[in-house]
Amino acid sequence: MSTAFEDRLRAVAQERYHDRHPFNVRMHQGELTREELRRWIRNRFHYQRHIPVKDALITAKLHTSRLRRMWLRRIQDHDGQADGEGGIERWLRLGEAAGLAPSELLSGEAVLPGVRLAVDGYVNFCRLRGPLEAVAASLTELSAPDIMRTRIEAFERHYPWIDTGGLAYFRTRETQGRQDSGEALGLVLSWARSEEDQERAVAALVFKCDVLWSLLDAVDHADAKEQP
Repeated sequence: MSTAFEDRLRAVAQERYHDRHPFNVRMHQGELTREELRRWIRNRFHYQRHIPVKDALITAKLHTSRLRRMWLRRIQDHDGQADGEGGIERWLRLGEAAGLAPSELLSGEAVLPGVRLAVDGYVNFCRLRGPLEAVAASLTELSAPDIMRTRIEAFERHYPWIDTGGLAYFRTRETQGRQDSGEALGLVLSWARSEEDQERAVAALVFKCDVLWSLLDAVDHADAKEQP
């Protein structure tokens, strides 16, 4: 049963992951304009800056020191252990490499309404659901290493106007995503013993895939002329 359950989770993470979204497909094929890519960086940053927020909510649900220490590492990965460190800082450097000032990303003024709704929905999901569902929703990380490798190659090949130093976030997440997904998968497999729990875990992962897909829908359908 556990093997079949794991197979279901991996299938959802693979088949519904946002690497299949038309916007990501165009990105990786080198078909985005500069403004489209900058629009994605602006709006994706809104998601990135809320990752440690949702992880803090998940940490508060964990019942042992060992598990809290494990999950706290995720917050440190994104917030850093000091100013100028961490994944959020690396995303700001990506923005700079693409011609976007950090102040523009930090202001959030250009974030699309659909992106705000998607991110709020995910944060509230982690706030209101139990630890099983909150952790299961993070299993989109199972597909993260592959998309990071693809993205690095695409940026280096198709978008030479972006300084390669700005790709540090993608390079770091390739390793972090593998560790994060392995830990989360182990927790979900050990917690979800009943059929009902397994269904809840799969539904949580489907929801998270839909969040990422909805975020890209908003970015893909926005009129570039409305962006600063």
